Amino acid sequence: MPSAILEHANLSVTDPDRSADLFKALCGWEERWRGKSQFGGDTVHVGAPGNGAAYLALYTSEKVAGDYSKGQPLNHIGLLVDDLNEAEKAVSKAGLKPFGHDDYDPGERFYFFDWDGIEFEIVSYAGEAA
Repeated sequence: MPSAILEHANLSVTDPDRSADLFKALCGWEERWRGKSQFGGDTVHVGAPGNGAAYLALYTSEKVAGDYSKGQPLNHIGLLVDDLNEAEKAVSKAGLKPFGHDDYDPGERFYFFDWDGIEFEIVSYAGEAA
């Protein structure tokens, strides 16, 4: 049976630099590439330092209006962090509002919407045994 990992997600955002700064602060990521999209517009790629495979492509063009609503078609993106409290501080410092805090088996989580209405779930399993 084939196996795969998620290599990237491409998100349409109104301000890729602002979104990239959030993920750098929230996840400790770095900018990996920036340039023109093959379809017009601009893209910034951010992901884990080093040669990690997974990243977010943050795309914008004059067509990106930022008027998406939850679940059409994306419900949310989950990000795993080591320190939930520090992650929440980064989200709040960016001027965004964390909500939906919950402890569940096997971890803890909260949610937030970015400036373009994209919902993120921030998850930590820090208190769990490996």
